[in-house]
Amino acid sequence: MKRGIKALLIALAFAGVTSTLNVQAAPNAKAQAVQNKAEPASVGDVKATDGGKTDEDEGTRVSINTGTAEELARILNGVGMKKAQAIVSYREEYGPFKTVDDLKQVPGMGSALVERNLANLKL
Repeated sequence: MKRGIKALLIALAFAGVTSTLNVQAAPNAKAQAVQNKAEPASVGDVKATDGGKTDEDEGTRVSINTGTAEELARILNGVGMKKAQAIVSYREEYGPFKTVDDLKQVPGMGSALVERNLANLKL
């Protein structure tokens, strides 16, 4: 019986050490991920991002009053041809947008989507 208790205590001690090591290692891994994300891309680097867009496209701004559906779909994150065409149709029906926030009136364009693309939008 004493051997069973000793074995249990050793197993628990080992499990405690292992979980402590995992907790200590996690911040370093997270810091490395943050560091990698924060590193600027060199001039010639073009990396693929969500939606097949590139960092080069991300730096481009598009006018919601003059941009074509193709330009809007290419530059805006989370906006495909269907939403881009809805933006153009809304603009044709109601006239030019007075503010970037007016884009939220377009069906399918929610606040989160507009907020995500503020850096890529202009009037």
